[in-house]
Amino acid sequence: MILLISAAAFILLTLAISSYGYRVYARPGRVFSRLDQGPLGGSVSAEGGARPTPNPLAELLRQIGEKVPVSPESAVVARRYLVAAGFRSESALPILYGCKVLAGVALVLAGLSMGSLLMKSPNLRMLVPLAAGFAGWSLPGVVLDRLMARRQERLRHALPDALDLMVVCVEGGIGLDQAFVTVSRDLRVTHKDICDEFTLVNLEMRAGKRRSDALHNLAERTGEPELKKLVAVLVQADRFGTSVAESLRTHADFMRVRRRQDAEERAAKVSVKLVFPIFFCILPAMMIVTGGPGVLQVLKFLVPMLKNVNK
Repeated sequence: MILLISAAAFILLTLAISSYGYRVYARPGRVFSRLDQGPLGGSVSAEGGARPTPNPLAELLRQIGEKVPVSPESAVVARRYLVAAGFRSESALPILYGCKVLAGVALVLAGLSMGSLLMKSPNLRMLVPLAAGFAGWSLPGVVLDRLMARRQERLRHALPDALDLMVVCVEGGIGLDQAFVTVSRDLRVTHKDICDEFTLVNLEMRAGKRRSDALHNLAERTGEPELKKLVAVLVQADRFGTSVAESLRTHADFMRVRRRQDAEERAAKVSVKLVFPIFFCILPAMMIVTGGPGVLQVLKFLVPMLKNVNK
């Protein structure tokens, strides 16, 4: 039992340290890391200071991940998920596979200890570590999917406000390129994710890419369907010469209507989703509270009467 508790504590501590190091020190989802302002959260002064030393845990995970054999197809898919979740540094992919290896080894050790203590069958003793290792290998991928979904949700919620500000900028005589700069500067406090993406779009256009290519990269990078629709609207407006401000205004109104419809749809589904909790959790308790005293009274008087009848 002591061994089991120790293994569980070690696993929890390892996962906590890995999550903290991966989120804080290895998080490459900052645009200014590409401007030499510290790829691991630090910054370089304007006079030219030395970069901070990388986090030891992140460096260890990176070295472990580099030893893992990965097919090019899996690497491309994982890189796409990492970029969509906001992790853009070159070390993000090795750190991800380092987390997979570390979590898999930790859960295999926990499965071995649990199997030796709780399982009597040799087959189960072998099956538990294998299942635990597979779960540990898959756990970082599940966490990454969750982070990607959360970031896409933040982008989707921030898009109407960004579109409104872009409409104001375009109608005020500012070009679309400068509108991206204004939005990325003025909304950074409230909607940092979409500001980072718009800043990347502006940097790509400054680097010489065409606006349509930079916008298509934005859609592919985030994987958010609403941003893909916005990119299609902007590309078509630029190609056919229509009013960009009117296109943005119409798209912002469409997104607000869509959000209201989604809220109404979720509200309509609540009654159906509450059927099972009510039936299995609330209804038995209500039956016990309402019918319990009556049943007890019936048993209290009926059982003695039956005993007297039998006599």
